[in-house]
Amino acid sequence: QVQLVESGGGLVQAGGSLRLSCAASGRTFSSDVMGWFRQAPGKERQFVAAKAWSGGSTYYLDSVKGRFTVSTDNAKNTVYLQMNSLKPEDTAVYYCASGPPSSISSRYYTSQGYAYWGQGTQVTVSS
Repeated sequence: QVQLVESGGGLVQAGGSLRLSCAASGRTFSSDVMGWFRQAPGKERQFVAAKAWSGGSTYYLDSVKGRFTVSTDNAKNTVYLQMNSLKPEDTAVYYCASGPPSSISSRYYTSQGYAYWGQGTQVTVSS
């Protein structure tokens, strides 16, 4: 049974930092692409970042470039999202996801590029 379990969310003041973790189990993820998405109340789910599990390629939403960093720890089967300089508009439920690699990198920016999803973790940034 595939499981993606997020943790690390919480309440933080604007300008602060959080590190989200996503523990993956139940299958071999070494060839997958791991993504982070977020969904704010009343809004559609939005791509945030992605990284090939065993490669160096990373992908980011423009508004988080330079503030967020996605990384993987193969030994722990865990993907991280380090979030710095947080803003109130970053408030959302954050989800991790995994999906197959694709020659069309634009798929990584959409929910359709991912087959497995975690349950989400709430991030709230106060002003």
